[in-house]
Formats: sequence, structure tokens, C-alpha cells
Amino acid sequence: MRNTLIIFRKELRIFFDSPIAYIFIIAFLAFSNWLFFRSFFIVGQISMRDYFFFIPWIFLVFIPAVTMRLWAEEKKIGTIEVLMTLPVKNYEVVLGKFLASFSFVMIALALSFSLPLTLFFLGDVDFGPIIGGYVGACFLGGAYLAIGLFVSNLAENQIVAFIIAALLSFALFIIGEDIVLATLPNSLAPTFSFLGLGKHFVSLQRGVIDSRDLIYYVSVIGFFLFLNTQSIESRKW
Repeated sequence: MRNTLIIFRKELRIFFDSPIAYIFIIAFLAFSNWLFFRSFFIVGQISMRDYFFFIPWIFLVFIPAVTMRLWAEEKKIGTIEVLMTLPVKNYEVVLGKFLASFSFVMIALALSFSLPLTLFFLGDVDFGPIIGGYVGACFLGGAYLAIGLFVSNLAENQIVAFIIAALLSFALFIIGEDIVLATLPNSLAPTFSFLGLGKHFVSLQRGVIDSRDLIYYVSVIGFFLFLNTQSIESRKW
């Protein structure tokens, strides 16, 4: 665990040593807040439903941009060989990088606290869907990060890593959507519906925090982190 914490602190420091991190956070907050208030005054409802509707789509751009450098840059500048020769286990490096990027995304998400605070002062707020939406955003963001981290390890170029991670995350998000399920045989529809990242997020967004949704997201995160660890091992061989 000590090695994981060392990697975690190193990666998190790298994030905030660069002005790009602050640009990412400002861009995320500006864009997400603009989308929220754009419809908030038109609809006239004290709710964050529209905010959480857009979050998965914003994450599809924001999170691959965060993960694309985590491995691809190490390979570009040649530090991955040094990292792999250190007395650390593969899973410790993967977990450290994941926790650092997850913390970075959670910091950006936490800075949107002004939105529920604004709604609280405007009138009666149902905090159930808001809490559920933030919980869903945390787990969905973690799934996107695990996918992006895995893809970054496979790609040699940051732009390629960004594009593939965004496309793979998008595919896993929509496979459970009705428009996709309608094209599938009835025997496959329940399986694809369960596998879709979006279906579980919508359930949490309603304020229903079901342990099955949380276990699903933890399983997806664990699966892609495991693939990442295995791909590092195969690269060593």
C-alpha cells in the first residue's frame, strides 16, 4: 500500500504542477454550469436533473483527456522503463495512477457544490436525486477513468489514446439504451441492458441508490484495472 500512495502522490502532484489541470477544471465547471443554467431558467424547476443528464456526455470528453497522458506520456519520454524496474508491483502502479486521476476528477466535480447550494436558497429541494446523481457521477467517472487508463497503456500516442478511450466509453454507455436494445434479439436484450453504463447511472440519478448498481460499477472498474495490470505484465515479457 505504501508504494501505491507514493505513486498516487506523485501523479496527483504532476496534475497540479501543470496549468493544463486548472484549465481542465475551469473548462469543466464553465461548460457544465452553462448547460445547467441554460435550461434552468427556461424550465423553472428547482432540480439538477438536467445537470446530471449532461454529466455523462461531458465526462466522455473530459475524462479521456485526463487519462490519455497517464501511460502514453510515460512511453513517449521513456520513463516507463525506469518505472517498471523499480521495486513496485504492477497493480500498485495501476492503482496509484487510477486513484490520482480519480481524485482529480472528484475535485472538479466537488467544485460544482455551488449548484445545489443555489437551489437550496431558491426554494425547497429534493436532495435525494441530487445525492444519487453525485454518487452516480462518481462511479461513472471511475468507470470511464479505468477504461481510459487501460487504453492509454495500449496506445503509443496521447491523441490516439483519447479517441479510443472516448469511443470505447461511449460504446459501453449506450449499449443499454433502448435504441440499441431495439435492434437486438430478445434473448440478448437483458444482457446488454445490464452491461450498459448509462442504465445504471440513470437509476442512481433518480435517487435510488441500489447496491446492484454500485457493485456493477465497482466490477467494471476492477475489470479494466485488471486488464491494465495484465497488459503491463505482457509488455514486460
